[in-house]
Amino acid sequence: MKPIKFEESILIAQPPERVFDYTQDYSKRLTWDTFLKKADLIKGATEAGKGVQAYCVARNGLGMVTEYVTFNRPSTTAIKMTEGPFLFKTFLGSCRFKLQGNQATEVIFLYSFTLRFPFSLLSSLIKRNLRKNVQQRLKDLKHNMETH
Repeated sequence: MKPIKFEESILIAQPPERVFDYTQDYSKRLTWDTFLKKADLIKGATEAGKGVQAYCVARNGLGMVTEYVTFNRPSTTAIKMTEGPFLFKTFLGSCRFKLQGNQATEVIFLYSFTLRFPFSLLSSLIKRNLRKNVQQRLKDLKHNMETH
């Protein structure tokens, strides 16, 4: 099965270093990431970085362990699922932070995943739901970064 991919972006009136650091600080994660109800670094990690694992639980109750495969401050992070809900066969996500003008950052989320049968029959619905959640997360991130 071919991976399902989508990308969403938003412009935030803050420099890339600030946006990168804010999004990768797990003590602040639930402040802006309204998709999640739990977000913790695991296995003794105290800060995000390449090889570090995190355990996150969505508001719908589905949990996932991810590992950072890329961590290049202030431009890029990427994670892969190491354990997760049965519906996902694979799950990858990346976040890019691009300077736009002097003090603005374009934040770009990319998701790529494959679904197990029978969930693959609902791929359009699952993709649409995830895309909607990513759009809201980006709006919430922008609001938190520009008003606090």
